[in-house]
Amino acid sequence: MNKSIRGRALTGTALALAVSTVLTACGGEDSSATGAESDGTASATPAVAVKDPLVATFDGGLYILDGESLKLARTIELPGFNRVNPAGDEDHVVVSTDSGFRVLDATGQAFTGIEYKGAKPGHVVRHAGKTVLFTDGTGEVNVFDPADLSTGKKPEGRTYTSAEPHHGVAIELANGELLSTLGTEEKRTGALVLDENGKEIGRNENCPGVHGEAAAENEAVAVGCEDGILIYKDGEFTKIDAPDDYGRIGNQAGSDVSPVLLGDYKTDPEAELERPTRISLIDTEKKKLRLVDLGTSYSFRSLARGPHGEALVLGTDGAVHVIDPNTGKVEKKIPAVGQWQEPLDWQQARPTLFVRGHVAYVSEPGKKALHAIDVETGKKITSVTLPKSTNELSGVVPGH
Repeated sequence: MNKSIRGRALTGTALALAVSTVLTACGGEDSSATGAESDGTASATPAVAVKDPLVATFDGGLYILDGESLKLARTIELPGFNRVNPAGDEDHVVVSTDSGFRVLDATGQAFTGIEYKGAKPGHVVRHAGKTVLFTDGTGEVNVFDPADLSTGKKPEGRTYTSAEPHHGVAIELANGELLSTLGTEEKRTGALVLDENGKEIGRNENCPGVHGEAAAENEAVAVGCEDGILIYKDGEFTKIDAPDDYGRIGNQAGSDVSPVLLGDYKTDPEAELERPTRISLIDTEKKKLRLVDLGTSYSFRSLARGPHGEALVLGTDGAVHVIDPNTGKVEKKIPAVGQWQEPLDWQQARPTLFVRGHVAYVSEPGKKALHAIDVETGKKITSVTLPKSTNELSGVVPGH
């Protein structure tokens, strides 16, 4: 993928939000358990069954892990820098590869034959029962019902191609409207909305550097800008300006049970890598933006939402900060991993947060570890040491 592409922000339901991570892996386990296969394929009958599987990437492949025990069930070799996102059902994960988006049956521990080919596969968005893929290299948008993946055949779905290829994102609303970003490879400016028949019904180009998206309660959809955030709700765009001339909100996390979105916040356009300590909380009903200083930095793979809409941020202090989105108060800090620093290269591994239901999964690449933590109690459920360190982390997430 183009190194100009920064981390993705995930929209989520109240029960889940995936945030990426990378792993490095295989070996050190009995082959009957890991089932290592080459060329992205795996045998039809898994050697070890998995429940609510997790999928983690490593330099040259994927790990499939049991969502309860965290035990490694299978290793699939797959060259290149790969990314993983929930497909939107209880079995599948979308893997972004060098050739395009490929659908992995994580429960069956094998790739399906379903692929959306194209250069630079980018954001994967789940909302209102639909999954939307945006291919940066072509500007193509593909929308499908994830329930149709169970047939093993490519789902029939909606397609749309942007006027020009760019690092973009799209989301389909419950009424069939499609919001998709506007831009070129050099400049991104805002978003447009198409009705269910593909006719343009709105646009706003007051969102420089548009990046990332999230959906809040009552289907308020937002995309980030370099000077605030752009919200689309009930057929209208509203821009909420950042308090700084340059106040970039490039990654966001939403919840179906909260009108408040969680975002990052950066203020230095010249920085090689800014390590911000403030996060943004955007109230989509009151149209207000609040900044909260956590006293620790974080990365684009640090943002998630809890089961009750809690804003969760994995800090470089090693703790998961649990924030009340309505007040901005940090209610508790859950120890998760050791202290860490965000690497300069966005593709390099760093601790990553993935939340599903009441469980926060946190990777710790420096120790080749993966932890499961109860968001409610703050107690560690279980931990596992993997053959190699990890990078992207995701899993199956039914219903959205």
